Amino acid sequence: MSNKPMSNKPVEFARKSRPKRVRQQNSMRPRMPHEFLYSMREETYNDRRGMTAGPLAGEALFRGRTGNGKCSKIRMTMGSDRPVVRMASPRKGEGPVDADRFSERHLQELKSIFGEERVLWREHDLYSYAFDASFGTYKPDAVVQPLTAEEVCRLVRMANRERIPLTPRGHATSLSGGPLPVHAGIVVDMSKMNRKLIIDEDDLVAVVSPGVITAHIHQAAEQKGLMYPPDPSSSQVSTIGGNLAENAGGPRGLKYGVTKDYVLGLEVVTPCGELIRTGGRTVKNVTGYDLTKLIVGSEGTLGIITEATLRLIPKPQAVETIMAVFGDLVACGRAISRILTSGILPSKIELMDQASILAVENYEPCGLPRDAKAIVLIELDGHPAAIAAEKAVAHDVCVRTGARTVWSAQSEAEQREMWRARQLVSPAIARIKPTKIAEDICVPKSKIPEAFARLEHIRDKYGLNMVIFGHAGDGNLHPNIMADSRDAAEMKRVEQAVKEIFRLALELGGTLSGEHGIGTMKAPFMPLELGEAGLDMMRRIKQAWDPNGIMNPGKMFPSPGQRLVLTDD
Repeated sequence: MSNKPMSNKPVEFARKSRPKRVRQQNSMRPRMPHEFLYSMREETYNDRRGMTAGPLAGEALFRGRTGNGKCSKIRMTMGSDRPVVRMASPRKGEGPVDADRFSERHLQELKSIFGEERVLWREHDLYSYAFDASFGTYKPDAVVQPLTAEEVCRLVRMANRERIPLTPRGHATSLSGGPLPVHAGIVVDMSKMNRKLIIDEDDLVAVVSPGVITAHIHQAAEQKGLMYPPDPSSSQVSTIGGNLAENAGGPRGLKYGVTKDYVLGLEVVTPCGELIRTGGRTVKNVTGYDLTKLIVGSEGTLGIITEATLRLIPKPQAVETIMAVFGDLVACGRAISRILTSGILPSKIELMDQASILAVENYEPCGLPRDAKAIVLIELDGHPAAIAAEKAVAHDVCVRTGARTVWSAQSEAEQREMWRARQLVSPAIARIKPTKIAEDICVPKSKIPEAFARLEHIRDKYGLNMVIFGHAGDGNLHPNIMADSRDAAEMKRVEQAVKEIFRLALELGGTLSGEHGIGTMKAPFMPLELGEAGLDMMRRIKQAWDPNGIMNPGKMFPSPGQRLVLTDD
């Protein structure tokens, strides 16, 4: 047991000492789409419709259409560091019966529904909707921007009649390819459907439109002394509709759960164009099948959400943050595991390994100890007296498992600075190498130390630059591999490493995805976790809901022979 005081401060978190960072005008690589979306330093969201292909350097495979309507590979100026997923023809029930029928007649019908201004069809607009924060570029035939549920119903009825694929999209912060129009068709931009944000403090619910930015729900709830717990790292730019589609998580998932745990009811347009309501405004509801839970996390494959009723909870009275510094990553994993069995339940336990620490300090210095092998950030919330007792337990566990220093933030400003350092990890590591492969696995809490050890083994085995961070308290780890897509040999090693990362998650009793969803990126690996029987049951549900296969085809379900390929082999 150490007698070190909790206020033993190893580093100074002071904005004044941080040198001003000057943006490089002639950097080796431009900022890629995921950096535009995920830089937590940005105060406002960069409207994707204003981004054209021009500023993005290099060439990428673009799945466009030739004159005969067939899909082909076309070269376009669009970031070279974007691996693609090799696709094959869709199985029955997984894609439209006839996906190549979009014509001028369909364009005119869209204009009759939405008006001229909310139908986008020019090349520069279509390019802007051809990618998200993951990999792969797929040009749609058209983009529409609904404002009402009735407009969505009319659109879906038309698309179902004509067998035209529909791809719902928010702000495209997805890291798994969820909003990519892999079979072309119509992208349904739901971001303009953002007018409803009602906080009902009597019933403890929020009623929201799908285009509302998630952070705005947080802010509105807090003004009433309430809290909407799900807090994905992209909450400043992501829409609640996208969060619902992907069942987004976040750091607070450890104590409070993920998006599905706070959805009471939904308004949904079915693939046949019918408007249905699921659930309601009550916490208890066991009337029939739980269609609400089925739709949340379905990635737009079962319908389009037009309204959501979300559960709110009272905001905690107090919040405190602890930082523990470790000289060994595996020891850090043991500390996390033991904290979770110590009788306390932090709201957050976040991990940064040495690579992510150095990346942040090189990107925008925050005063983190560069020689640390790992840092753990622990947030406790609740009654002040309870927090004091829990803080003592967390401190004791960290020291006994090998922490060289444990420090408690002394002010709200220091807390913000500590969490800012964690938020900078994603944009910081993007500067290490041009290509970022961001993975997302989840393992049982007891297996966290073993997961760390095996990830380090994979990193060293393939000689890769791997950064490990994430929501370690609930076993949700983000091993990010930084590489160069121009190096074919390196990318082959990355392919093998990714496969081993997924295998280790499943072997430890975990899952392929904790919060990023499946989309296109993880579809090839679905049989590993679900088996063919489980995957077939999902196919049957999809077929029953969407017999013509128009809703977000090419997602979740692997096509025959589909695999993750990071090189042009």
